Amino acid sequence: MSAPTPEAGRDLIEVRGLVKTFPVRNAWGRTQGTVRAVDGVDLTIRRGETLALVGESGSGKSTLGRCLLQMDEPTSGAVTYGGVELTSLPRAKRAPFHRSMQVIFQDPFSSLNPHRSALQNVMEPLTALEPGADARARALEALAAVGIDGDAVHRRPRAFSGGQRQRIVIARAIAVRPGFVVCDEPLSALDMSIQAQVTDLLLRLQRELDLTYLFISHDLSVVREIATRTAVMNRGRIVELGPTAEVFASPQHAYTRHLLDAALSTDPATARRRLARISSRPDFEAAESDSAGEAALVEVSPGHLVLR
Repeated sequence: MSAPTPEAGRDLIEVRGLVKTFPVRNAWGRTQGTVRAVDGVDLTIRRGETLALVGESGSGKSTLGRCLLQMDEPTSGAVTYGGVELTSLPRAKRAPFHRSMQVIFQDPFSSLNPHRSALQNVMEPLTALEPGADARARALEALAAVGIDGDAVHRRPRAFSGGQRQRIVIARAIAVRPGFVVCDEPLSALDMSIQAQVTDLLLRLQRELDLTYLFISHDLSVVREIATRTAVMNRGRIVELGPTAEVFASPQHAYTRHLLDAALSTDPATARRRLARISSRPDFEAAESDSAGEAALVEVSPGHLVLR
């Protein structure tokens, strides 16, 4: 069995009613309740697009990404990839989808085995997911595609800069020839100048390899440049979703307006202060209260949805 891939422009991933809860334990390890990290999310991701997922730390962005990849088992709801519902598949039948769905994490150093060379690190998922493949040749091809070649492929991760290590992580992801990649804060550990280079690399690979991205980020200036659509997440829910240019130019939800106002400030200190108190603003609290209960995403213009 191989993972199906829809035609360009079709939905590659469909999420319906996704919920992920975690137990809350006291100091003695006893469960005192649960927290809804993802709270009834409905979402589609089209083949070939970059869907950005933005929000404060703790809003549920990374948990949602992990649930799409089946790294975390959803509490309820469904995740469909290419028309196949992953959440109803036995784990033994999910192997083809593990190859088709890859992830790039925030910290490149922790993503790599420090005792193995760049080449060995990239060969590892190939060996595990495609036993019959020429792992060495495919790994060298992937490393060359991200700008790591020659004798450098035999160096260990500590011999590379942060930007180079992230390129190796990207090579690991593309070596198995996936269709979908979750980019979970892939630029936040990098210097500003290196961020631009890695962003350009991701966009080039997307064009050349026909990749679909879920781009999880708090850097809205990057999101504005690269994302096809943007989903704004808060307290486990999608509160706004639409074409990136429209969401940034005409935000419809109170949380989105506050998030953009805070994160796009030209003064980093001001941005941090605004982000720290965004959820406690009275007008946002009122909007959140109005969105409780039977709230649903309502289309306010073609393709632009807001929680009401």
